Amino acid sequence: MTKHRSDTLWLLTLCCSQIFIMLVFINYSAILPILKIEWEMNNTQAGVIFSVYQLGYIASGVLLSTLSDRLNIRWIFITAALWSGIANLLFGLFAHDYLSGLILRGLTGIGMGGTYMPGLKLVAERFASHQRGRAVGIYVGALVLGASLSLVVPGTIAGVWGWRIAMFACSGGVFIGACLSLLVFRDYRPAPPQPSPHGFNGEILQNRPALLVILGYASHMWEMYGMRSWLAPFFAAALAGWGFSTARATATAAAIAAALVGIGTFSTAITGSLSDRFGRTTTVSLVMLGSVACSFLFGWLINTNLWLTLLVGAVYGWLIVAESPVFSTALTELVAPGYLGAAMGMQSLVGYTMGMISPTVFGWALDRFQNWQPWPGINGAWGIAFTTVGLGGLLGPICMWLLRRDPASARLAQGKR
Repeated sequence: MTKHRSDTLWLLTLCCSQIFIMLVFINYSAILPILKIEWEMNNTQAGVIFSVYQLGYIASGVLLSTLSDRLNIRWIFITAALWSGIANLLFGLFAHDYLSGLILRGLTGIGMGGTYMPGLKLVAERFASHQRGRAVGIYVGALVLGASLSLVVPGTIAGVWGWRIAMFACSGGVFIGACLSLLVFRDYRPAPPQPSPHGFNGEILQNRPALLVILGYASHMWEMYGMRSWLAPFFAAALAGWGFSTARATATAAAIAAALVGIGTFSTAITGSLSDRFGRTTTVSLVMLGSVACSFLFGWLINTNLWLTLLVGAVYGWLIVAESPVFSTALTELVAPGYLGAAMGMQSLVGYTMGMISPTVFGWALDRFQNWQPWPGINGAWGIAFTTVGLGGLLGPICMWLLRRDPASARLAQGKR
């Protein structure tokens, strides 16, 4: 078997593993309309449960990403996957109100912290720089597909057998993904530690281009997690306004949200390849300006024309995640290999902190403006809430503009011509 074919098969196996592991990712969002009624939660409380998942991810992601520079990624990845599956199973068994849901959802987030970034590091180790944008794009695309399935699978099951059975099914998927990861690590040999003479401060804290990439990624995470977390509830509210029952609106909204999120499966792979050709900063700037425009528009479309909402939503879903692999690839090109795990830990800390705060701010905006109608028949709360997502997304293009002006990162602005 040629090396190219071997690398491709390896990458596809890793992607399949992550698709199953991601089934717990935003499954809470799919069942939220049911839980809000059953647990008598307001939108702010619902947003806090979104956010505590990110807090759990941050707590483990920073630590485990950093440890991946020193420890075998195999054990980090597999242990974290099993943790998230078990914690999600406990959510299905024992969550019965706001507090119990908060605790168990946070525990699930802890497990996810040891799979995404360590997996990304595996891809960066395996592929050379000129192939890395495409490879990372495919990897992130698999994560997006898993995220979309984490909406449609529990949403569909919950509409028929209830939300607890839906959570059990998602945990089963995680355990399948953990088993598949054994194939990924079958011949894995961790790279020996590669210390840098610049140390942690020089490679990360004093590395201005890397910090700009991390800040841009944080802007991306603010926008993406605010949008993703509330996309299914947005459509559930719209469908309820059009006369759907709660159960039918929940299942249908989950399917719609999954489809819109799943579109990003293709956009990440394409954008990663484009960034190899036209440069990282240009690609990120154009994509993020498009997604910000969608954020400013999308929420105002509730209770308008369904087909128009779906059309804009499809564009939104394509753009909102498209730049994610470009940020990750850029970071691997700006930090020495011996400190890449630590840099990814820093990226997780800053990025997922923004991803933690954004859904809560979104929920607060819904509660604060819930009775505001700027014109008859239009619920202004959703428009304001999605606008908060877009405002945070504006930082990304600004960081890319500053990055282009930095001589140390000139190669990121260039691609293969």
